[in-house]
Amino acid sequence: QVQLVESGGGLVQPGGSLRLSCTASGRFFTAMAWYRQAPGKQREWVATIRSRSGGSTNYADSVKGRFTISRENAKNMVFLQMNSLKPEDTAVYICNADLFWGQGTQVTVSS
Repeated sequence: QVQLVESGGGLVQPGGSLRLSCTASGRFFTAMAWYRQAPGKQREWVATIRSRSGGSTNYADSVKGRFTISRENAKNMVFLQMNSLKPEDTAVYICNADLFWGQGTQVTVSS
């Protein structure tokens, strides 16, 4: 039974920070990722991290330098540290591993 469960979303002011967590169950995933989707917009890839190749990471240009993806392999967890948040970052953030998706957690950046 594969399941991805996110947590950590909420309301923050512009310039603030949030840390999202995703816990996977069922099996170990060698690569995990975060996506986001704002109302009326297409789902957007945010970041990917791998357990191999030295735990390499990749980021969308829109978040590079502000967001950091990390994971704890032993716990099959992935995190997204979001700093310097902007209103444009407002979206449902969704954890992804292979063909599986979490339910999403809402992030709202507003004053």
